Amino acid sequence: MNSESSDTCKQAPGALRPVVNPALCEGKADCVQVCPVNVFEVVRMPSHTFKTLPLSAKFKVLVHGMKTAATPNAASCEGCGYCVAACPEHAIRLERVSTRGTG
Repeated sequence: MNSESSDTCKQAPGALRPVVNPALCEGKADCVQVCPVNVFEVVRMPSHTFKTLPLSAKFKVLVHGMKTAATPNAASCEGCGYCVAACPEHAIRLERVSTRGTG
């Protein structure tokens, strides 16, 4: 758990979700360290995800021990953007969660 506070987060939980690009992520866990609401964890990349990567990304993932960031608590995201700023590979973006039934 980190010492950051979610006081600076601008969105209601679940309005945004972090999306990790597995072709870029090296599993360094900077996102885990900075997230005030514990959205992230570093896991072994699932084989079905690994199979979809381009060859150059597969090599990079293998070199880094098949680690990648996962977002098991994505619904808790409050959109502070700390993860985006902290990721040295620029592998994370925040995406607005679409709501059905609008309009």
